Amino acid sequence: MSSHAKYSVLLPTFNERPNLPVLVWLLHRTFTENNLDWELIIVDDASPDGTLQIAQQLQKLYTPRRIVLKPRTGKLGLGTAYVHGLKYATGNFVVIMDADFSHHPKFLPRMIETQKEGDYDIVTGTRYAGSGGVYGWDLKRKVISRGANLFADTVLRPGVSDLTGSFRLYKREVLEKVIASTTSKGYTFQMELMVRAKGMGYNVAEVPISFVDRVYGESKLGQEEIVEYAKGVMTLWLNV
Repeated sequence: MSSHAKYSVLLPTFNERPNLPVLVWLLHRTFTENNLDWELIIVDDASPDGTLQIAQQLQKLYTPRRIVLKPRTGKLGLGTAYVHGLKYATGNFVVIMDADFSHHPKFLPRMIETQKEGDYDIVTGTRYAGSGGVYGWDLKRKVISRGANLFADTVLRPGVSDLTGSFRLYKREVLEKVIASTTSKGYTFQMELMVRAKGMGYNVAEVPISFVDRVYGESKLGQEEIVEYAKGVMTLWLNV
């Protein structure tokens, strides 16, 4: 591996117009203050609120070297958004995160330092270990999330505390290999990535994070996604 580390952030977006400018500014500040090379790959799925137009303005401000735009023609699924964005990543490390401020860039330096300390293949943010936590959710949402993790942990025994978390740092070659074996497209995608990575023998570290409910916009999690998740757990149990 090259001694020069570059971090490619994959950011799928759908109706994130109010959040995107501040998130990009925070990413720029975080990487710059820590003297880290980086790029942000935005995969917008034809957001009707003008997210792509905001991203184009941000690209002019921060330069195409830092902001790479790879939009798609429709809402095609979270998993395929990561697959699409990864094709254009030039870094030897890849960060995946949400665009709604539930994942604050301030945790990235600790995730990166943890990776360096143990040469880990994957570092995942966790809401359910150490000082990690969830803020802004009502009791129902907390019970659903915690129950989903407990269900998956009981059935799959992956050895991580937050299987449904989606704030992660990967060695690029590891993500490429794991993603090639992954079949999920939606909300079970993150879970399958981790289960398959553990099954392939990759080493994983956890960093506690504070997960905050989205600042602007509405949650995209509904009953259909919950059913999809349960089916995904059982499919993995049968096949992995």
